Amino acid sequence: MLTRIIAVLFLLLSVCGPAWAQETAICYNCPPEWAGWGNQLELIKKETGITVPLDNKNSGQSVSQLIAERQNPVADVSYLGISFAINAMNSDVIEPYKGAGWQAVPANLKDPGGNWVTIHSGSLGLMVNVDALEGKPIPKSWKDLLDPRYKGMVGFLDPSSAFVGYVGAVAINQALGGTLDDFSPAIGFYKELLKNDPIIPKQTAYARVLSGEIPILLDYDFNAYRARHTDKANVEFVIPAEGSIMVPYVMTLVKGAPHQKNGQAVIDFVLSDKGQKLWAENFLRPVFPSAMTPETEALFLPDSEYQRVGAVDYGKMAEVQEAFGARYLAEVE
Repeated sequence: MLTRIIAVLFLLLSVCGPAWAQETAICYNCPPEWAGWGNQLELIKKETGITVPLDNKNSGQSVSQLIAERQNPVADVSYLGISFAINAMNSDVIEPYKGAGWQAVPANLKDPGGNWVTIHSGSLGLMVNVDALEGKPIPKSWKDLLDPRYKGMVGFLDPSSAFVGYVGAVAINQALGGTLDDFSPAIGFYKELLKNDPIIPKQTAYARVLSGEIPILLDYDFNAYRARHTDKANVEFVIPAEGSIMVPYVMTLVKGAPHQKNGQAVIDFVLSDKGQKLWAENFLRPVFPSAMTPETEALFLPDSEYQRVGAVDYGKMAEVQEAFGARYLAEVE
């Protein structure tokens, strides 16, 4: 009898195991509180039947994990800031995928070989919890953050690890006269900012802004708009007077993905009409502008404010990232 039970269990596992696997895709860096991923993964499950577990790694941690798991991959796809995706490609831990959505993405927003594809973008600025300022004026520039009145009030993610942290460094550097070959303005700025006792979280800090623990956070427009319009917080988004940058966020298929077809299906879905519409509803700039409704666009700052937002050479940005991180750790931290 025991032998028969074991045989039946083995048969069930052999039959059901692959079916379970087909219902799963592992995505690195899909945190529920970031960029609408919580809603997006629910929609993916509803529309495709594929379950994608939440994952709270940042871009740097994700790429490090992919490299560590190179011989035995765990993830199927990864969501990364553009420079981390380029570095992952150069580390040979992702592989090309040119799905239907990829074909429609503008050439400057995808790798020509299919190694990564933009799904949406964001502009960096200041996410400000007005109530937590306790009557102090809303800062309007990068240099305002050095004012002692904001001591202990400014937060930014680690520029040597989190992509949004690195974007902040690039934005500040460009705004203060630096280049991707010379980060001295940014290094000098962070040295001065440290005198103001900033808060430097390692992970997404959205909830800490809403609670007032971090009154001012270097972050993207989409998080500030979500806080204001969805969570009804008294939050303002400021594009600093000196200027800032916008950056693409991309998805990649992991080399040797254990659930490759499901991973491909996830990438296809986030580039589909329904997936793109959901990004727009979460205040991101979808890669396909047609997904933006006039009602959603009206919730953003006016175009005149976004004239201070520019692009950079993202390939060069990726190329110099490691050197910047090393310099930041050596001179600032």
